[in-house]
Amino acid sequence: MATTHVGTATYADCVSSLRSSLNFLESSVQTLENGVADYPRLIKVLKTHYELIPQTTLAAAEASLRDEIGPFIALLLSRADAQIERQGRRIETLKARAELQQGRLARPDEAERASSSRSRKLIGEEKLRARIVRQRKEALRYGVERLELEVLQKARELRKRLDG
Repeated sequence: MATTHVGTATYADCVSSLRSSLNFLESSVQTLENGVADYPRLIKVLKTHYELIPQTTLAAAEASLRDEIGPFIALLLSRADAQIERQGRRIETLKARAELQQGRLARPDEAERASSSRSRKLIGEEKLRARIVRQRKEALRYGVERLELEVLQKARELRKRLDG
């Protein structure tokens, strides 16, 4: 009979422990219910104020937008790059022209001084012919310089294309 009493006490302890655990579990469930009871209202408020949408819908919209405007952005960027290159070449051409013009502006003074002593000797029609020849010579010199600059510019462009 002593073993029965020990077994009953052990069962009683187990039942007591189980009831205690059950009370603790019920208390935990009640705490959780109190914590999440407001979630449906909170979700509704957030949806109306912040227009919450599912992540998959958002990802699909982003992908659609990227697919729709991506090619246009790439096109605009390539156009901008081409325009920048054109402007760079134009700047180089203008710099070369400025150098050429500076050289041309410096030469007429020297040419006038040298030819002034010779022009005193020429008279009338010969003076006119000499002037025409000088102008042609200057025009040819300018044309040659311009062509040389164009060749240099084309060489620069070719080098840029080969390097790029």
